[in-house]
Amino acid sequence: MVKELLENFIPQDHIGWLFLLAIFISFFVSSTSYPAIINVAKSKNLMAFSGGRSSHSGSVPNLGGIGIFLSIAVTITTIGAVLDTKILLLILGGLTLLFFLGLKDDILILSPRKKFTGQLLAALLLILFTDTRIVSLSGIFDINIMPYWVSVLFTLFVYILIINAFNLIDGIDGLAGTLALMAIVSFSYVFYNYKDISMVVLAASVIGALIPFLYLNFSKRNKMFLGDTGSMILGFIIAVFAVRFINRSELSPDAIYHNSSPILVLAFLFFPLLDTLRIFFIRLVIHKKSPFAADRNHLHHRFLILGFSHRQTTAIIVITNSILIVITFLIRNWEINWQLATLLMSGTILYSLYFVFNWIRGEKENKSMGVSN
Repeated sequence: MVKELLENFIPQDHIGWLFLLAIFISFFVSSTSYPAIINVAKSKNLMAFSGGRSSHSGSVPNLGGIGIFLSIAVTITTIGAVLDTKILLLILGGLTLLFFLGLKDDILILSPRKKFTGQLLAALLLILFTDTRIVSLSGIFDINIMPYWVSVLFTLFVYILIINAFNLIDGIDGLAGTLALMAIVSFSYVFYNYKDISMVVLAASVIGALIPFLYLNFSKRNKMFLGDTGSMILGFIIAVFAVRFINRSELSPDAIYHNSSPILVLAFLFFPLLDTLRIFFIRLVIHKKSPFAADRNHLHHRFLILGFSHRQTTAIIVITNSILIVITFLIRNWEINWQLATLLMSGTILYSLYFVFNWIRGEKENKSMGVSN
């Protein structure tokens, strides 16, 4: 009876229920595992300690990535039987590789070279065995179909960039987790429109894992961090979504987002990519040091210096990025280079407003002090 039910089951006809079921399973697994992870981390002293560039005080468990990995793995193996098993198992394989690398880094510290190698292997696993890659840029700067090896190398670059972008922005309460949640909700929406049920369920599993995590990440009593394990897992999944979304859109001329998928991906990930590229420029060009060397030059650190709290900074950044996403959806039928120009201009203006306002206010205060003296 069960066999006949599965054979006659059409996932696309029940996409909404599968989405909710995946969220429920993942939420249940994560919300029950996080307290145990916190207790083990405290008892074994597996904590992140304040000092250096840290913007936190005290010691906090940094093994949130374990709960996220468990939730996603259980959800995929539970519901995956009626979905695209091949792609989900390959994604799970890449996640497992990054999970163990991240866990070792959170507990013992891992060299950037080993992490980079693991990220390359996880990305190649998906690219080579599914042939899911970015084959063109939809006409951006008149770049269309790329040669195979150029396509593979560019897709690898996208994976590494996104994975490390989420790893680098994980510096204040809620920022990496909330931006990841926003991006994944956005991807779940476009994948729902494409009836890509496997990606919708995968997105739901991450959403279910992130909601209880963010509650703890913002908590003062039972705080928990993502750690490198969590940030790399989230970055990898989002990179998978970005590549698959662009690939499906480019290969189908009649697809809803055929002429806008690269711009939409840039909008979903605007702040992580902006901050990462900005940091790499500062470290490589200005300070002439390793791009992976820790410092306090991130945009979220700039907000903290202006006097904003962790929650206020996260809220400002997420709201700003949400506005950019809405703008990009509204202009998605424009010529693609105009879409890109509008997104870059809008993003630059919106993320600069607070700093320009603070500079103008400082100039006025200096002038008023000069007059009074």
